[in-house]
Amino acid sequence: MATPEQAAEAAVVKTEIAGDATHQAGVFPPFDSHAFLPQIIWLVLIFGALYWLMSRVALPRVEGILEARKHRLAKDLGEAAAMQAQAKAAGETYDKTLADARVRSQTLAQEQHDKLHATSEAKRHAVEADLNAKLATAEAQIQETRTRAMSNVATIAEDAAAAIVDHLTGRAPDRQQVSAAVAKAS
Repeated sequence: MATPEQAAEAAVVKTEIAGDATHQAGVFPPFDSHAFLPQIIWLVLIFGALYWLMSRVALPRVEGILEARKHRLAKDLGEAAAMQAQAKAAGETYDKTLADARVRSQTLAQEQHDKLHATSEAKRHAVEADLNAKLATAEAQIQETRTRAMSNVATIAEDAAAAIVDHLTGRAPDRQQVSAAVAKAS
C-alpha cells in the first residue's frame, strides 16, 4: 500500500500531466481566433501610444539634433572656407614678399658687383700707371746705361785691340793708330 507521501506525489504528477495535456491540446494564444479582437485592440492602442510618443518626444529630439548638426557643419564649413581664403592670401603675400626679396637681393648683388668691379678697375689702373712709371724709369736707366756702355765700347775695343796686337807681336802698338783702326771698323 502506498504511503500518504507517495499518494501526494502521485497526485502532483497526475496534475502536471493533465496540465500539459490541456496545453498541448489548445491553440497557440496569438493564433487563437477567439482572442483576435482583444489582440487587435491592444495592438492599435499600443501602436497609437508609440506613434504619439515617437511623434511628440523622440522625433522632435532627433530633428533638433540633426538641425544642430546641420548648422554646426555649415558653420564649420564657413570657417574652413574663411581659413582657406586667409591661408591663400597669406600664401600670396608670402610669394610676393619672397619675390620682392629676390629682386632686392639681385639688385644688391648687382650693385655690389658693380662697386667691386669699379674698385678693382681703379686699382688695376693705379697699378698699371705705377708699373708704366716704373717701366719708363727702368727704360730710361737702361738707355742711360746703354749710352754709357756704348761710350765705353770704343775704349774697351781699343784696349782689347792693343792687347791682342801686343800679345801677337810682342810690342805695344801706337794708341792713335789703334783708335783710328777701331773707329774705321765701327
